[in-house]
Amino acid sequence: MPGMVLFGRRWAIASDDLVFPGFFELSLRVVWWIGILTLYLMHRGKLDCAGGTLLSSYLIVLLVLLAVIICTVSAIVCVSMKGTICNPGPRKSMSKLLYLRLALFLPEMVWASLGSAWIADDVQCDRTVVNGVIATVIISWIIIISTVVTIIIVFDPLGGKMAPYPSSGPNHLDSHESSQLLNGLKTAATSVWETRIKFLCCCVGKDDHTRVAFSSTAELFSTYFSDTDLVPSDIAAGLTLLHQQQDSIRNSQEPEGVIGHSPGPPQEADLDAELANCHHYMQFAAAAYGWPLYIYRNPFTGLCKIGGDCCRSRTTEYDLVGGDQLHCHFGSILHTTGLQYRDFIHISFHDKVYELPFLVALDHRKESVVVAVRGTMSLQDILTDLSAENETLNLECGVQDCSAHKGISQAARYVYQRLVNDGILSQAFSIAPEYRLVVVGHSLGAGAAALLAIMLRSAYPQVRCYAFSPPRGLLSKSLYEYSKNFIVSLVLGKDVIPRLSVTNLEDLKKRILRVIAHCNKPKYQILLYGCWYELFGGSPDNFPTELDGGAQGDLTQPLLGEQSLLIHGSPTYSFSSDSPLESPTKYPPLYPPGRIIHLEEEGASGRFWRSAAQYSARWSHESQFSKILIGPKMLTDHMPHVLMKALDSVVSDRAGYVFCPARGGSNVDMV
Repeated sequence: MPGMVLFGRRWAIASDDLVFPGFFELSLRVVWWIGILTLYLMHRGKLDCAGGTLLSSYLIVLLVLLAVIICTVSAIVCVSMKGTICNPGPRKSMSKLLYLRLALFLPEMVWASLGSAWIADDVQCDRTVVNGVIATVIISWIIIISTVVTIIIVFDPLGGKMAPYPSSGPNHLDSHESSQLLNGLKTAATSVWETRIKFLCCCVGKDDHTRVAFSSTAELFSTYFSDTDLVPSDIAAGLTLLHQQQDSIRNSQEPEGVIGHSPGPPQEADLDAELANCHHYMQFAAAAYGWPLYIYRNPFTGLCKIGGDCCRSRTTEYDLVGGDQLHCHFGSILHTTGLQYRDFIHISFHDKVYELPFLVALDHRKESVVVAVRGTMSLQDILTDLSAENETLNLECGVQDCSAHKGISQAARYVYQRLVNDGILSQAFSIAPEYRLVVVGHSLGAGAAALLAIMLRSAYPQVRCYAFSPPRGLLSKSLYEYSKNFIVSLVLGKDVIPRLSVTNLEDLKKRILRVIAHCNKPKYQILLYGCWYELFGGSPDNFPTELDGGAQGDLTQPLLGEQSLLIHGSPTYSFSSDSPLESPTKYPPLYPPGRIIHLEEEGASGRFWRSAAQYSARWSHESQFSKILIGPKMLTDHMPHVLMKALDSVVSDRAGYVFCPARGGSNVDMV
């Protein structure tokens, strides 16, 4: 950081990103040079064949060319190691070295072409020498092609628009000019991101919902990335430093006397009852994923158990169940839930943008009609996730400011219309009129389930919802408070999704800017130590992340007269480290649904290979999920099978405890 400017445009690579690729190329070139030198010295007496003089000249020139390239790459690596992320001054000569290195590709390509032509002539010389030259030509072309691919990867489509400004810093622009620059960049960035998303999701379809989702996602990405000069390696280094800083702060804190917030007494009976309900209904949320999750959880026996359902045609039992696109899913749903064919009212795996798969079943054990909504499993679902604008809802709940995540609210409305307009719920309650309605889901499905429960509550006042790992950016503050009466959310460990919202992403960006601005270590050291720390652990205090006397003002000062960390005039340009984050109007702060049970890992957070983690359950306030936590389990803790395993462990452990009943008993229904 900042991105390098070459050939009059900015590139998505910084001058300190060349240590590792340069060292790799240097090692390869040195071994290659030694091999060719050995080949020449050992076989130069055998070059008296036809074409031998040409071959000898080829090897000598190649040795000289490789020596020059090795010296140039060595200089690039040495210069790239200098300075820090936010102090590129010691690396000012990098652009000249890169121009020289790129210029050396011209004679290298010419010489590789001559080598290819020489091989094609089938010159009759010593076979060892011929094989050595063939290997040399192949290696040359591999390096050339790899370089071209790398250039394509680091090409920044917006580089031509950003290049005129970095050398002068942001302060030479007045507010009007800087605002015009920012708006122009955001417009161009939105167009670029929309093109990228359409390319990646080319097989999704082109209906109206999809086009709206493309635009919403592109605008979200352009809003998030357009006001900083960050390259991908800066983000990786910032996340590494944040993880170490986060662990250091946690280690220095005194043990908390009160670690959770309970919605009211009696705490333990309340918690145990809801954990039992979560443990039961999580099976339905997992079943909604169909056969892929079932096979993943049962890699050796799963295919054998449900294989018959995939191969045989529809049976009369299938005809008892309404729905579409069942395929192999029905068998996995039966095995996961333990129910019978006749217990299912409707199963749909119809999947489009803003339209989620779901199932409706009769749960006789808990005397409930269960609606389970599937979480993210497709590109269509991802587009639904990323349609993160705020949308006002028309609800009959007597709550002001009824607003929610646009994509998830659209998906919940689709399921609501299917349940009500198609008579699915009416059919279920005609069979079991005394049962109560329970809505469940995981991840995206949890968010949709929560909003679906809110929509259905006016018609079904006894509705309950269990949201497993729901997204944080879901409900307005008033809807969040309203949902506490009938929604329970379950969150595992450092799961990133229940902490993920546009507001929290903005906060994460600012924290990344702050920590890399205050770090006095070069990027390659940060990444090396970060990899070791993530894999093997260590002391976070061994790698300081704060400069002595560092101040927040460092974030808005030009980098040695070259570049500011933030684009002048952007919403992020001026902020206080202690003030709450102000989101754009289109993305106001949103909150998770209902009361929250947090399954927290006991002791130090484990690394990837530690599977025997122990968890404790407690009630938590939504404010404890107001920051994204960095760690090796921030993604794996979101996986449904990991959540199920942790939930099994917690419920079985707590079953061994005997609590003295508090006066007044529990106010929680075992539904």
